Amino acid sequence: METDIRLHSITKRWIFNIMTVDVIVVLICEIFLGLFVFGYYRDRVIDASGEYVRDINVLSMTDENGFHDAARRYAQTFKYRDKVEVQIFDNDDSMLVTTNGFASPGVAQKATDYSEAKKNGKEAWWYGRNDNGERVLAITTVLPDLGHGSNGAYRVLVSMETIVRNYCVFLLMAILVGLLVIGFSVMSGVFFVRSIVRPVREVTATARKIAGGDLKTRLEVKQNDEIGELCDTINYMAAELENNNKLKNDFISSVSHELRTPLTAIKGWGETVRLSVDEGDEIVRHGVDVMLGEAERLSGLVEELLDFSRIEAGKLTVTPVLNDPIVIVSSVVDMYEEIARQQKISLVFVKPEKTEMIMADRDRLKQVFINIIDNAVKYTEAGGHIVVSAFNEEGCIRLTISDTGCGIPAKDLNHVKEKFFKANSNVRGSGIGLAVADEIIKSHNGLMFLESVEGEGTTVTVVLPTVKEQPGEVTEVIFPPDKKG
Repeated sequence: METDIRLHSITKRWIFNIMTVDVIVVLICEIFLGLFVFGYYRDRVIDASGEYVRDINVLSMTDENGFHDAARRYAQTFKYRDKVEVQIFDNDDSMLVTTNGFASPGVAQKATDYSEAKKNGKEAWWYGRNDNGERVLAITTVLPDLGHGSNGAYRVLVSMETIVRNYCVFLLMAILVGLLVIGFSVMSGVFFVRSIVRPVREVTATARKIAGGDLKTRLEVKQNDEIGELCDTINYMAAELENNNKLKNDFISSVSHELRTPLTAIKGWGETVRLSVDEGDEIVRHGVDVMLGEAERLSGLVEELLDFSRIEAGKLTVTPVLNDPIVIVSSVVDMYEEIARQQKISLVFVKPEKTEMIMADRDRLKQVFINIIDNAVKYTEAGGHIVVSAFNEEGCIRLTISDTGCGIPAKDLNHVKEKFFKANSNVRGSGIGLAVADEIIKSHNGLMFLESVEGEGTTVTVVLPTVKEQPGEVTEVIFPPDKKG
């Protein structure tokens, strides 16, 4: 089962979402703030320019004949020419004078603010660049009609270069502040998310250990919130699983021991009956052989259950001593030669020229190879082949058992060493043999792995470390080792 949970995606998703929201909010604020500040500066310029030319309305007091002379006098005496430029137009939309001394023809036709002001009869403004490329704000005002007939209009031009520079500095500062706000929001958010992700990661790691069979592991409850409640629930679940697992193991152990007594009696009396039967009574002898064979098979199943309960309880014992692995495997091959011959299966053992010694529990290791070769025989049909090979490698010996049986489906290959798993429910077996075998190999610091192609066969490989010299005396080893030490 896939248990890989990508916790980092929580942080990434949160950062992406919060940054998106922050950027949108900051961008909207920047736009509205920029428009507000620009409008504020523009209104201040308009108000200031109005103050500079507030006495220009005296031109409305003159009649049409004196308007030209009054406009020229006003332009000559205008004292704010270093701040603004004033252009005065007559009724015929002709520029009469300008305070900078350079009147340009055709301005009225080109100036949109002038056209707009003449149209609405009041005031209009325009922002852009003049012919020299300078940013300016132009405000055109139609002179009021005081009974002498309209005397035209005036246009005030104010340079915006300094204001634009100040406005750009303001925008830059606003952008920097916005970036700081976004950065602070992301950093504080990441800190907050990590404060949640870290305990979730611990919960995940503990849940994986529990799923892997380590039912004694517990979470430390550090928070009095939903995370703490989750930790309490995980700990409660682990305690219940551990208790149920103990009840299961006790039951298996108890039943296995109960089965041992009648099996011992059946085997003992079966041997006695077989020895007592006359050689001519073949039917009785065959029946006794069948009974003893089934009793032996049932006895093996009981031993597997006992070993399984020992592994689950952490009490599987191995006593490693110096052994020749070829001798151990040969004894198992010899056991199955006759069975393979009867089923018309070729069983071959390819031995290396030189034997490397290993530290191993002979009976436990023999149990492993009995299980593997027995599976090969069970799943191989008549006419098939089973090849057992041994290869010496650097610091280890590699033992392979290959068959031409039905093979294992790809979807089941990663599960065949799991407890109680059976790829083929139609074949006899408890489903715990390979699980026990794998644990025994692990207790010898070795490896066991399987390769299989459905319909072509299976290869089981066992790798065990070799020793060059005979070590000192080794006492009994308990597997798995005490994790508290």
